[in-house]
Amino acid sequence: MIPHSSYTAFVDTRCVGSGSIEDVAVALADLSAGPPPLILDDATGAAVELDLRHGPDAAIADFRRRTLPQVEPGPARSGRGRPRLGVTAREVTLLPQHWDWLAGQPGGASAALRRLVDAARRTSAPGDRLRQARDAAYRAMAALAGDLPGFEEASRALFRPDWGAFDAVLSRWPPDVAAYLSHLSASVRASAAD
Repeated sequence: MIPHSSYTAFVDTRCVGSGSIEDVAVALADLSAGPPPLILDDATGAAVELDLRHGPDAAIADFRRRTLPQVEPGPARSGRGRPRLGVTAREVTLLPQHWDWLAGQPGGASAALRRLVDAARRTSAPGDRLRQARDAAYRAMAALAGDLPGFEEASRALFRPDWGAFDAVLSRWPPDVAAYLSHLSASVRASAAD
């Protein structure tokens, strides 16, 4: 399974393909030589590399190889012991009073830290969604419209948020760019309204 399922490709300011990575690869393979395409991950706004020199099938296989998490088989286990739970040990630096408090918690320090992280994730989820959606829209806007007039104004309006000013700038930009950024900003608007 590919980490993100929706991508959009642009050549200059024209949208030339959108959908799964397979859809985008096929759409780009049908293009004649010209400027290199810019492929954006719709979920993050980040640019994606797709090497189409050997055709769409090879490009998709290479993309999957580079983007899918590589699972390393663990050593064969025999006998008794604790099962693998996907736990990763890392260093945590705390002050002595924090360690003292954690030591007195039910289940020990690790269980207390997991409970604290889970609680923080629940309470910060709406803010995290807003930040992620806004960052994705900004990344895509910087890649597509960083050189267009009004980019700074649109950036300020996105982060403020001032949707009237944002839409006013978008209305002066190429239609495909404006439509895509309007689409990405919809999740920012929805998250900001929550």
